[in-house]
Amino acid sequence: MSKIQKIKEKPAKDVNKMQSNQTLNSPVAVSNARIIIENVTPTVDKGNFPVKRVTGEQVVVRADVFTDGHDQVLAFLLFKDAETRDWQEMRMKFLHNDAWEGSFTIATEKDYIFTVRGYASEFTTWQTDLKKKIASGVNIAVDLQIGARMINETALRCLPVEAQKLTAWAAILEKHQDIEAAMAVAVSNELLAIMEANMDVIKSVTFNPAVNVEVDRVRSLFSSWYELFPRSWSAIPGQHGTFKDCERILPEIARMGFDVIYLPPIHPIGQKHRKGKNNSKTCTPVDPGCPWAIGGAAGGHKSIHPELGTMDDFKSFISQARALKMEVALDIAFQCSPDHSYVKDHPQWFKWRPDGTVQYAENPPKKYEDVLPFNFDTPDWQNLWEELKSIFIFWASQGVRIFRVDNPHTKPFLLWDWLIAGVKKEYPDAIFLAEAFTRPKIMYRLAKGGFSQSYTYFTWRNTKKEFEEYLTELSQTNVAEFFRPNFWPNTPDILAEHLQHGVRASFMMRAALAATMSSNWGIYGPAFELCLTEPFPGKEEYNDNEKYEIKQWDWDREGNIKDFIAVLNRIRKENPALQQTRNIRFAKISNEQILAYYKATDDLSNILIIVVNLDPHHTQTGWLEIPWHEFGFNQERVCAAKELIRGEHFSWNGASVFIELDPNSSPVQVIRINQEIS
Repeated sequence: MSKIQKIKEKPAKDVNKMQSNQTLNSPVAVSNARIIIENVTPTVDKGNFPVKRVTGEQVVVRADVFTDGHDQVLAFLLFKDAETRDWQEMRMKFLHNDAWEGSFTIATEKDYIFTVRGYASEFTTWQTDLKKKIASGVNIAVDLQIGARMINETALRCLPVEAQKLTAWAAILEKHQDIEAAMAVAVSNELLAIMEANMDVIKSVTFNPAVNVEVDRVRSLFSSWYELFPRSWSAIPGQHGTFKDCERILPEIARMGFDVIYLPPIHPIGQKHRKGKNNSKTCTPVDPGCPWAIGGAAGGHKSIHPELGTMDDFKSFISQARALKMEVALDIAFQCSPDHSYVKDHPQWFKWRPDGTVQYAENPPKKYEDVLPFNFDTPDWQNLWEELKSIFIFWASQGVRIFRVDNPHTKPFLLWDWLIAGVKKEYPDAIFLAEAFTRPKIMYRLAKGGFSQSYTYFTWRNTKKEFEEYLTELSQTNVAEFFRPNFWPNTPDILAEHLQHGVRASFMMRAALAATMSSNWGIYGPAFELCLTEPFPGKEEYNDNEKYEIKQWDWDREGNIKDFIAVLNRIRKENPALQQTRNIRFAKISNEQILAYYKATDDLSNILIIVVNLDPHHTQTGWLEIPWHEFGFNQERVCAAKELIRGEHFSWNGASVFIELDPNSSPVQVIRINQEIS
């Protein structure tokens, strides 16, 4: 590809230029443009939604660009950030079968635009044919005259220095007194470069519409989340924890390597129909209620539960976290307790039953009597939408920039399209995580509409085949252009069956998979690092669930995996290959109980191979086939490698290596390929 250059004119948007997806409705042609541009990628739903990237990521653009006949075609990639007037232009590389490729790197935290321009280059075609005629000994006198004419026409569009060169060369071709000198000029690369750089834009075709690239900050792509309930962190047993109490534990969360601290709703909790232990309808005076039953006498979505502290306490907590290079994420749930002021002040925002009561939330057979959903079919929907957006704006103004959104798939897609765009207009660094465990197309539509990250089905993937198929979908299909997965081994709502029957190695294995397969991952703690396995009978959730009671955690109890998690997060931060998801590829290994995959940076400066024992109870072995050709290494030479969890150094060579994974010591190896040493 050629050097990037700036061009001040915008890509042609002449509606008379016929594109490949246009058809003629009359026998009279509207244009004589001959270039066809098709299959431009990446795009999302034919450009209806933006492609997603973060600062520093590449956008690799491919397109089919061709014309009729045998004329030489050139393709150029045009790109710019959305706030800049001038475009940058780069010549694309021909691949095969009319396919072209170019790329650019996101340099600023601003949205970008790109398009593709194609030319049928009369001069390039002329020079190519001239070389053939010279080789065949054909008389080229007339051809030189034709070339001189094209060169003189182009000189009129050039800067003075280039125009002077072209005029002189045209004179040599026109006179061709020294035929050898004329031929040398005619076929020179310098002449070709100047002619191609100054082609007539009117004779080009530009792909329309241009493709939008939504650019987020890096934490949208690379983050480690730790979820905790602040009320369970009092130093005094049985007492409601506060933000001040939680400041005490921030250094340990930072030591484990997390950079996002996610808090469930911190608002006042309603009294009416308050749930007791394990979601029981029987509630005692000491039951604190579920934080997702939002609203009461002390306020609603823009208030803090009094027992957690004040707004100043919350801001102090944010500040202390920031000092440790962590951010605070808040859960935003669009639902209310029956005590919420919205119910009284805006009854039109809810569904009312014939008996005069408000319809509570249901997911049959589950009933949530303490939670009221909004009625998004209300005639007053515009005021409802504005109020809901103002909740995000309020907390963003308090210093929160990351939001985990509860059940967004039960609210209108167009609400999220509008709301997220509105919030990001005021706070461009806002990040939204969609908590939507639902059908794939719904999850993907939420991501297209603006959600920065998304929960996934990782929690329910168990076998080698399931992981390979699911990660291939997320990383190597068009889904990767808009859907950023966030892998969670557990949540307060989810204790998957493999953890219910698991052992310590099960938790280590799931942490390793989440942390190395996805660039975004998170855990609900301390339940996860303490390896809690007790489910509520017959359900896939924790018994004595923290959602309904205050816990007292022994964070350092024997058997915890805090140090193992700290090592995983350190490895993630030290190895750029783990800081994206779409680069994952799977390797072959001769054991169905071992999952092998590798990640590398674009420049191959950081290459990792990860092998995970999917059997937490038994040692597994196998022969791993190393994809040396992918890394640019010679398999016959000795390669230096390091296992990053235990810090062991060794060397590899040959087509395959023997792997042994004992779940009792470590069910995973993260191996960095360093260099060829012989």
